[in-house]
Amino acid sequence: MYNILKSLLFRFDPEKAHYLTFSLIKNASKVPGVSSLMRLTYNYKHEKLVKNVFGLRFENPVGLAAGLDKDATLFNELSNLGFGFIEIGTLTPKPQPGNDKPRLFRLINDEAIINRMGFNNEGVDAAVLRLKNRKNKQILIGGNIGKNKVTPNEEAVNDYIINFNALYYDVDYFVVNVSSPNTPNLRDLQEKEPLTKLLNTLQDLNKTKPTLKPILLKIAPDLTDSQLDDIIDIVKSTGIAGVIATNTTISRNGLSLSASEIEKIGAGGLSGKPLTKRSTEVIKYLKQKSNNAFPVIGVGGIHSAEDAIEKLNAGADLIQLYTGFIYEGPGLIKKINKEIIAKNIFK
Repeated sequence: MYNILKSLLFRFDPEKAHYLTFSLIKNASKVPGVSSLMRLTYNYKHEKLVKNVFGLRFENPVGLAAGLDKDATLFNELSNLGFGFIEIGTLTPKPQPGNDKPRLFRLINDEAIINRMGFNNEGVDAAVLRLKNRKNKQILIGGNIGKNKVTPNEEAVNDYIINFNALYYDVDYFVVNVSSPNTPNLRDLQEKEPLTKLLNTLQDLNKTKPTLKPILLKIAPDLTDSQLDDIIDIVKSTGIAGVIATNTTISRNGLSLSASEIEKIGAGGLSGKPLTKRSTEVIKYLKQKSNNAFPVIGVGGIHSAEDAIEKLNAGADLIQLYTGFIYEGPGLIKKINKEIIAKNIFK
């Protein structure tokens, strides 16, 4: 069924297809019985799938990565598809249109996507209003936060503070995004000094709240081993809850496209199957080098149950889907959860 729908959607411009899909899911879910049918079709529950990570109870370890439901417009409907958690965002304090179009490209032969969306969103306050209409409290919600494009790096911490305060009561965990390649100079915040300052500031703010919310750091797959060593030190010194590995890559290695075709697409972050190996390497490195000191959510190139198992065996405590979800459909979530039980991954 999904393959038929995908063949139709893939005839449209990728960004138009995205909004069309959202509209279809939103409208279909209003029909009596459809939401129940979706849950019956795609949900798979088992006591061994339940994971307790950074103080939260996840019904299963398969989540939706940030970037799909940027503005928290569809999280209620997406929660019917079998996810254990959903991450909204990346959100910024002020609304911003993002980069010029076209900015989203399918690489069908590589089962990949290149995007340079640029944190297009309606602003954190608009998302908060929608989050207050949360229907399924069992599905955990993460808030992925970033800075506005016009905010200079030396003032970026203020944007993250605004986002944290706005979302605090309506998300279960936070993700600090300093690894998107599509906001100018954002990745400079991954350097040790500014990143330590940013995370310490958020942790200090976190400690003033009624309950300490988990703060995660989302990192790029393009970091060197030395930079990953810095990340390990930073996570330990700041006491944040863990890491999401990884965001999209600026690498174009291994693609089937010609150099001229790649150049024609231009800048942007690459996601999907070409990222599978590198993201797994980063997960394994972080876990082994830190002596399993903190949880890691693995994301990048999960297009099959086997890909998911590989991430978990590399040390990922939880996993997230994005491009694989687009190419394979919602049935992938159930397949992964069933395979986890079949392989007795969580003994």
